[in-house]
Amino acid sequence: MGIIELEGMEFYAYHGCFKEEQIVGNKFIVYVRMEYNAEKAVKSDYIGDALNYQRAYEMIKEQLQVKSHLLEHVAERILDILYKNFPELVHATVKVSKMNPPMGGQIEKVSLTLSR
Repeated sequence: MGIIELEGMEFYAYHGCFKEEQIVGNKFIVYVRMEYNAEKAVKSDYIGDALNYQRAYEMIKEQLQVKSHLLEHVAERILDILYKNFPELVHATVKVSKMNPPMGGQIEKVSLTLSR
């Protein structure tokens, strides 16, 4: 089993329940862990046999640009697009963090994790 982790991906996006969040935006940090059968890629040394993490990054970036009210919705869309495009994917985890959320106090981030 191979594990690819895309760590510390930063995006500026417009997710949130408050109208202001969808206008002003915020910084989001995304972490994705993808488990897949890497046996073929290990033997062939050919990118076509591997789970292409550059493609995965582009898909994640695209999903972050679609406005959502909830982090759950963002994470689920990321899982959906990864499973749709990578049939070799066995298990994936997505963590989406909103930095400095507007909650009336000093909070570094709020995070949501989904796995499938």
